[in-house]
Amino acid sequence: MRDDEAAAELVRAAGQGDPGSVRAEVANAMVAMKKKFYGRGPESAKAWILDNYVFVAMEGGLTRAEETLLADGKADQVRAFRLEFQETMTGPVTAAVEQLVGRRVLTYHSQIVFDPTHTFEMFVLEPER
Repeated sequence: MRDDEAAAELVRAAGQGDPGSVRAEVANAMVAMKKKFYGRGPESAKAWILDNYVFVAMEGGLTRAEETLLADGKADQVRAFRLEFQETMTGPVTAAVEQLVGRRVLTYHSQIVFDPTHTFEMFVLEPER
């Protein structure tokens, strides 16, 4: 799937929540991305938009394979895989956020922590003119 097709799919999924709330749409798009491309999505998500920043926090959502690796003490491998995969997803994820927020994304970073599991998606937006 091309980046623009994946982004369009995330934007469509974003509209399935609280209508009119850009923050809810961004959170929904990130949940849709996790569900579609990881095979399992987070249990909850919330987005904040402040000035030139978008921050999305999600709880849970590890795959069974990731849970098995964590139980075996391999958190570093799970984190490394997740971060590598998010680099692959940069195109569609940033394109979806740009469409939803109406501003260009300058940079994007993803992070995951465990015990409890939380994933964070952070976007820096181009300043408004």
